[in-house]
Amino acid sequence: MKSYKYIILSVVMLMTISACIDGEFSSSPSYHLHFSKDTVKFDTIFSKVPSSTRTMWVYNKSDKNLRCNNVRLLNGNQTGYRVNVDGVYLSPSSGFQVQNVEIRKNDSIRVFVELTSPKNGTREAKRLQDKLVFKLESGNVHEIILDAFSWDAKEINNLVIYGDTIIESELPILVNGTINVKKGAILTIPAGQTLYFNSNAGIEVDGTLILKGTKENNVILRGARLDNIFDYLPYDLLSGQWKGIHYTETSYNNRIEYADIHSTMNAIVCDSSNVSKRKLNIENSIIHNCQGYGVKSINSNIYINNSQITNTLKDCLAIFGGNAFIGNSTIAQFYPFDSKRGQALRFSNSYENKSLPILSMQCVNNIITGYSEDVLSGEKDDSENTFNYMFTSCLIRTPEIKDEKNKSFFVDIIWEDPSDNISGGEKNFKLVDINKQHYDFHLSEKSKAIGSAAASHSTKNDRDGNERDDKPDMGCYEFKE
Repeated sequence: MKSYKYIILSVVMLMTISACIDGEFSSSPSYHLHFSKDTVKFDTIFSKVPSSTRTMWVYNKSDKNLRCNNVRLLNGNQTGYRVNVDGVYLSPSSGFQVQNVEIRKNDSIRVFVELTSPKNGTREAKRLQDKLVFKLESGNVHEIILDAFSWDAKEINNLVIYGDTIIESELPILVNGTINVKKGAILTIPAGQTLYFNSNAGIEVDGTLILKGTKENNVILRGARLDNIFDYLPYDLLSGQWKGIHYTETSYNNRIEYADIHSTMNAIVCDSSNVSKRKLNIENSIIHNCQGYGVKSINSNIYINNSQITNTLKDCLAIFGGNAFIGNSTIAQFYPFDSKRGQALRFSNSYENKSLPILSMQCVNNIITGYSEDVLSGEKDDSENTFNYMFTSCLIRTPEIKDEKNKSFFVDIIWEDPSDNISGGEKNFKLVDINKQHYDFHLSEKSKAIGSAAASHSTKNDRDGNERDDKPDMGCYEFKE
């Protein structure tokens, strides 16, 4: 029995000795920390707006335990950085530091960094740096750079427009919540203005909205995030970053000229209204990368010319009743994030089980293409409602219409071969890169759209302002070598 007691006592002593040894921390200057990165970068952020969280790892790759006497944010509250080290927030009350941070041998700790930068008082983005300083018991010091660019912005928060108003600023314009243009009011956004919308933001139009860009200075409506989701992929290339523009029943005489609207949910939705009155003109504009519709027109009167409508989860362009003219435009469905993407163009004389006659839909000199074998859908209900449409001088990726009843609605059409699954509709354009989300819808030399438009219906200049020749091209861009 006594022998068992001695054995137990010996085991306990060995465990105690081992724990004491394992609890020792080296102060030798020959040991160093290692880091997953030497700089924590934030790209560009708006001042006074909290950033997303960045993270990094701190490694002890040695066979000895190491301890930091002190980990501190060098400039304290001067820069707006917030740091959490191994679960401990470097708070103002602690002097933006933490003591006795232990990193066991062959172990690691994690660091989280955020930033809400102060106003910098300049029109341009200003660099904002700080350092996170690790001081070991040995006296060795390691510094990690915190690096960002801070950009002052004019903020708009749930703005209601009751009278004629112009929104412009020399600073970028950051929108939170809804811009609501009331009935009878006109909101104008002039050339060169860029509005950055947060995820809860959009424009609700009961009155009239005019986006008045120029060839040299487009009006740009986009999401507010300026950083990257991956090293190669900016948030600006992701869909669904903001709500888009909604034109209600009472809204008429809206104009979008030389605008770039992208990365929305639904970019443009037109509610049912009096079809004898023009609801919306879109000219020389880009609508791209939407997590909903590009343009959705419900029993409205719309005019689209010389414009690009591309890459949407639902239909790029959907016409449900009403009047529509679509000319000299590129409508291309290469939405990359969901294989169940909608059509490039859908038109129907019904919506949500309600009959809505298509009084007139004219499509002239357009490119209508995409990934799928068939990107065009015409849907007529069983009613006697009008279903009046015509396609003239268009390139369309759909099986050729041969039946006598319907082929008269298609004149001088280039039928893109649906069996071409190698290059498909991509061959029409200079770049379709699904991996990096880079697209260039200018014509490639392989496109049959070159020289195939009807000159009588062509615009004098393309979307870029280039003059069209006497054999103009289909779509919104004239081919250039």
